[in-house]
Amino acid sequence: MRSDLRAWLVSPAVIVAAGIAVSLLAVLQFSFRAFVPGSLDVGGLTLENFSGLTKSIYLAAFANTLLLSVETTVFSLLVAYPLAYALVRVRNRALKSFILVVSITPLFLGEIVRTYSWIAVLGSNGFINGVLRRLGLIEWPLELMFTHLGVLVALVHVTIPVVVLMLATAISHIDRDYEKAAQSLGAGPVKTFLTVTLPLSMPGILASITTAFAWTFSAFATPQMIGGGRVPTVSTLVYQLGFSSMNFPLAASLSVVGLLLTAAALLALGQVTKRLKAVGGH
Repeated sequence: MRSDLRAWLVSPAVIVAAGIAVSLLAVLQFSFRAFVPGSLDVGGLTLENFSGLTKSIYLAAFANTLLLSVETTVFSLLVAYPLAYALVRVRNRALKSFILVVSITPLFLGEIVRTYSWIAVLGSNGFINGVLRRLGLIEWPLELMFTHLGVLVALVHVTIPVVVLMLATAISHIDRDYEKAAQSLGAGPVKTFLTVTLPLSMPGILASITTAFAWTFSAFATPQMIGGGRVPTVSTLVYQLGFSSMNFPLAASLSVVGLLLTAAALLALGQVTKRLKAVGGH
């Protein structure tokens, strides 16, 4: 009876995994096919798609995607950790509810809706420029849209809710007796946080870093809409090659290299995770 139940529970996951595997294999085989201009059909096997990725435009997209992923991860962590800490440690229920609503509300909105809201905020006639003009601080609108900074701000906003939830889970599992023991030995609030709370929350921090990095690396809607094609990333270039130029083989090869680069970056993060866990005593 239990085996039948396990089979019913596992089978949907197996079907989904098989579908993903088939899709990845289809992308992989497309990456080794020749592009036929003016046709949706592909030619024979070739390695030119991968050799063509050494052009400066593609290298810049890889570098910019990595930079955005690292920046988004760092700033999301810096903003989310205080929110997660307050969410767990604040005793006032009204304040805790307010923090929870502010932190996770973006999850209930679609990514497109959130991105359009940032267009309204960052635009030349948007909220930020409007306020600065009324205060007399600027004469001409600041260029916030179609910039690296604009894409970064929007990506951080998209990533923060997930990071807050992961960090809050980690912080909630910290035994307060360890902190009390440190304080009884003469450690102040800051030293207690740096030597006890922060190391013990390291599993949540590392999980948040990995998730935020992978999420940002594959982000498409936000870089496409906020960047407007002026902030190149791997995902936006795949879209342009596949649906604007109809060069599906080159788009597939770019996707494969992007996937391998993500795996390499996550592997490097895994090595760092092991060292940090050793330092944190986990």
